[in-house]
Amino acid sequence: MSRSLTWPVAAAPIRAGAAVGWWQRTWVRPRAQAWALAGVFFAAYCAISVRRHQRFQSTAYDLGIFEQAIRAYAHGHLPITPLKGPGFDLLGDHFHPLLVIFAPFYRLFPTPLTLLVGQAALTAVAVVPLVLWAHRVRGPKASAWVGLSFGASWGLAEMIHFDFHEVCLAVPLLAFALAAAGQRRWRAAALWGLPLLLVKEDLGLTLAMLGGYIAWRGPKRLGWSLAVVGLLGSALEMLVILPSVNSGGSFAYWNEISSGGTVALPGHHLSLLATGLHFFWPPTKYLTVLMLLAPTGFLALRSPLALLLLPTLGWRFISANASYFGTSEHYSAVLMPIVFAASIEAMDRERALFDARGLRRRCALGLAVTVGTLPLHPLVELVEPGTWTTPAQVRTASRVMALIPDGATVATTNRLGAQLTSRTTVTLICQQTPPPRRPPQWVLFDAADPTKFPCPMPRIAAEVAADQSSGQYRLVTRQGTITLLELVHHPTRY
Repeated sequence: MSRSLTWPVAAAPIRAGAAVGWWQRTWVRPRAQAWALAGVFFAAYCAISVRRHQRFQSTAYDLGIFEQAIRAYAHGHLPITPLKGPGFDLLGDHFHPLLVIFAPFYRLFPTPLTLLVGQAALTAVAVVPLVLWAHRVRGPKASAWVGLSFGASWGLAEMIHFDFHEVCLAVPLLAFALAAAGQRRWRAAALWGLPLLLVKEDLGLTLAMLGGYIAWRGPKRLGWSLAVVGLLGSALEMLVILPSVNSGGSFAYWNEISSGGTVALPGHHLSLLATGLHFFWPPTKYLTVLMLLAPTGFLALRSPLALLLLPTLGWRFISANASYFGTSEHYSAVLMPIVFAASIEAMDRERALFDARGLRRRCALGLAVTVGTLPLHPLVELVEPGTWTTPAQVRTASRVMALIPDGATVATTNRLGAQLTSRTTVTLICQQTPPPRRPPQWVLFDAADPTKFPCPMPRIAAEVAADQSSGQYRLVTRQGTITLLELVHHPTRY
């Protein structure tokens, strides 16, 4: 291999002391480098998500919901989630049975921190296959760039920041599958990709695109078989399984996906044209694409693996739900392994185009974007003093919650809900539809909850006031912005 086509590597260790020499020798070893980076990001992800929970910034939607489901799995039950409604089976919301892998760990450690630490571990381990692949392609400096840029990417950081979601399972699966495909290990790529069908119903479409790539670059029978399995899997989940489990008898998100696709014009109903126009508007969608590609120095555009972005971007962009585009929340986490895998594949395939100097320029651009956007996304919380302090409001809420006994039923506000799901049955005030057969034994209200969910704070406060004035509940304590009511039929001894 020509020296000009590889990323330069120092010929000899820097002799500035034994520690420096050891570090350099370790850093250029691919496995040591990969696992070191994974360890660093695991610690960072844990610090962010655990401290957010300890500071009462996590929420019942969605950490509480997933904890209720995994708590049910851990005790051998279906994932019934009272936060979504009485008797609501979460497998009727999204198809994510692979979440059951958290159940044994939750049985040992029944706390929401089990979910948060598990999510951090799964996300961090996704660094490993990409770093190892990049190391084989261009050496330790290129692999360091991939590992640092991928681990610090805004899509992963936003997922870690926004509680817990099932897509954390897809991040390592995609990283391992794409790294295997990029290195012509076709069977391994297919085997890593298949579990995506058990993570979320739309990921079968991404699996189908992976199958198409394998059919184009490798064994056609394996590739086309995987594509068919992916398409049929998503169709079966969205058209049969989810409607059969959902209490409404349909896939719950059809309306959100198609809500922006029909526009009535005078004398016409141009739904197809409207769908096409809506796909390109508002301009936030262009920002989404730009922010996906820029951290790779736009190297990802040089690889056909970038086509795997299309299924996820497609269903997001045809929706009118503004949460589906932009750079917040967890929706772009599954795209990060794809863009960085595409950039590695581009470095490998187009060596004549990306010589050492040209590759440095591209990577420098990507690194500048990553570093420049760090103050704008959640990783910056690691250096903010407030992250490492406990507000007085948290201590007050903890004292009040300690009055609620284990096993009780509680209606509460969004941010307090995730603090109680491990030991009580939690619902949200103002979201009792249909109402439970028995009223909750406790009502815990935080007037300072900033989430304004599931309905405006004045309405939640009015419901709490009505409960108290009706005589059905008695006031137990009011401390600061926290109010605790108890159902009068279930007195508690203090």
